[in-house]
Amino acid sequence: MTLKLGVVMDPIATINFSKDTTLVLLLAAAERNWELHYMEQADLFLEQGVAKAVMRPLQVFNNPDEWFELGETRTGELAELDVILMRKDPPFDSEYLYSTYILEAAERQGVLVVNKPQSLRDCNEKVFATEFPQCCPPVLVSRHAPRLRQFHREHQDVIFKPLDAMGGSGIFHVGPAGTNLGAIIETLTDNGRRSIMAQKYIPEIKDGDKRILVIDGEAVPYSLARVPAAGETRGNLAAGGKGRPQPLTDRDRWIVAQVAPALREKGLLFVGLDVIGDYLTEINVTSPTCAREIDTTYGTHIGRRLMDAIAARRPGQS
Repeated sequence: MTLKLGVVMDPIATINFSKDTTLVLLLAAAERNWELHYMEQADLFLEQGVAKAVMRPLQVFNNPDEWFELGETRTGELAELDVILMRKDPPFDSEYLYSTYILEAAERQGVLVVNKPQSLRDCNEKVFATEFPQCCPPVLVSRHAPRLRQFHREHQDVIFKPLDAMGGSGIFHVGPAGTNLGAIIETLTDNGRRSIMAQKYIPEIKDGDKRILVIDGEAVPYSLARVPAAGETRGNLAAGGKGRPQPLTDRDRWIVAQVAPALREKGLLFVGLDVIGDYLTEINVTSPTCAREIDTTYGTHIGRRLMDAIAARRPGQS
């Protein structure tokens, strides 16, 4: 029996073919002849408590000139699907939150949602990492300016960042001189109305911000080190960083082992850990990326690994 897989994503026509992880996952599902259905966030709705969506049949191709084809639009219940991949990029705003409620209604009707909607809500990508202090650098979450200033006085070299952005957006590095510290805190906290994260600066960022992909608690054995561009402290590819695939270190594997039981418990089937030097800095649960770059270098078939994990939860339908 063919498995029916839906995907909620940003517009497929605008993705970067050579880098997009969602396309990698969909191509792996297509290899299995699974039936694909395409949705964007605005297509989701609740009617009398029933999760529904405007969806279109989807075909995907490993072709940089033509990577997708959409069929005719129809409206149906999400419970008609077996699996939904929630791949909408942050920011995690109120609309993202409402989408998780709709997907949770589908989950109650038997649909496997990857990742689990409740855990998408519970596991802020910055704050979730702090549940594993043995893995993290010194870190503070606060909107209180004096407390944030004290953290800088104590640690001298500090990264300040918002809690709801992606791709390195809104990240500031403040050195020992504290240049523009007040303005940065005021801007990021909206004058004390919004909590932010302060994190001790890790000099090993020069060697890259490593993205480690974890599927059902098991790490892909290679990471993508995102090395900052000249004059930058952010390794994010969206901020101009250069990707360098490399094997996991013993410390990387130790960090994965610390985090993996919680990932399994929370139904987080596909996760990206961010590691700088020896420290865990973020746990990406919304739409982890970098599969294409790692696959290209090492032939790891990350999409197939995730589809195997999904198929294991849908016996008789794979």
